[in-house]
Amino acid sequence: MIHLTEPDQAMLRGQHGDAAALAMRVLVRSATLMGADRLLDITSAHIDGCLYHGRASLDFVERLVAGAGKVVVPTTLNVGSLDLIHPELFRGDEAVKSQAERLMQAHLELGCESTFTCAPYQSRHRPRLGQQIAWAESNAIVFANSVLGARTNRYGDFMDLCAALTGRAPACGLHLAENRLGEVLFELQDFPAERDGRDIWFAALGLLAGRQVGARIPVFAGLPADTSEDELKALGAACATMGAVGLFHAVGITPEAPTLAEAFGGRPPPALVPVTRGQLQRTRASLSRARPGDRLAAVAVGTPHFSLAEFDQLLALLAEEGAAPRIDFYVNTSRFILWQLEQNGKAQTLVRLGLTIVTDTCTYITPVMKQTRGLIMTNSGKWAHYAPANIGVEVAFGSLRECVRSALRGEVVLDGH
Repeated sequence: MIHLTEPDQAMLRGQHGDAAALAMRVLVRSATLMGADRLLDITSAHIDGCLYHGRASLDFVERLVAGAGKVVVPTTLNVGSLDLIHPELFRGDEAVKSQAERLMQAHLELGCESTFTCAPYQSRHRPRLGQQIAWAESNAIVFANSVLGARTNRYGDFMDLCAALTGRAPACGLHLAENRLGEVLFELQDFPAERDGRDIWFAALGLLAGRQVGARIPVFAGLPADTSEDELKALGAACATMGAVGLFHAVGITPEAPTLAEAFGGRPPPALVPVTRGQLQRTRASLSRARPGDRLAAVAVGTPHFSLAEFDQLLALLAEEGAAPRIDFYVNTSRFILWQLEQNGKAQTLVRLGLTIVTDTCTYITPVMKQTRGLIMTNSGKWAHYAPANIGVEVAFGSLRECVRSALRGEVVLDGH
């Protein structure tokens, strides 16, 4: 039996409007099925449902709009099906475009922020250690839990929005400290320490671990001490792509794992998986059949969305090579990051070099790429996994440095070749 506070019951009775009542009904029923005995307050929400998958998603949000619904906590939006900043990039069906645009607009009418990014943690407002939140989108969830130490379950469409409209979430799962301890130890042997080109190995490690753990919590021991947020972002996104990972710990790096003992709550690791460089190389190869010299159609990076630091790395690599790409080069990022790039002139430099900056969406879910026949190169484990089925491309999987060098030559270039 779930315990509801008087404010919860008031929402159920419709005292805060039809939309809040519907949201609370969905939330209470879901919480009961999840085994929660109560609801807890949240400080923010991130909504995944503005990506158009069909009429049902629009109908639900329109019903909330018609019921005078408004979010009651700061609420960011995940990617939609359109780049509203650059509408000329869309190459899909006009009827779908109209419905997709309406879905994005309807979320704004509920009071959500027009972020349209899968990386809301790269904005000015980030959750703090221990804060209760209700986030959707797999990489956003795992980053918030793991890197920031905030607390959220893996919420999906509709339930995330119901939490935002009520300010409440089920008190269970990763919201509770006792459920956040490590369950599988990945002991890394000879993990690459040199920064150049190592982004690919964080993605490969995430793919390898995600396959093995499912929904369990992995703990990584042996990552470089100077591991960056963007590398943790790549690791978590890949983990959540191949498994149902909502939280990982990196010993000595992430906030809830200052030591191996603390990551496991003082108990021995229930399972141990040694990881060698060779295993990472085989994982990488499983997503890429490309060989050096194979002709490329395009390069696509920024899944999850590129940060300022990643743009700086990209610009440095381009300057180092002293040339512009010979093929289409797409970079997905958020409006907030684009605004910063425009303020410092870096966006203009990238456009002059022929790169296409995509906001509000991502190239593996929306028809924006000019060429999808042939081989597309990416440094994203998530993009490499989903793009073949989503948009019918063949994938070359390489580091950002390899992506840049390949784009400049129009063919696959791998380190050492």
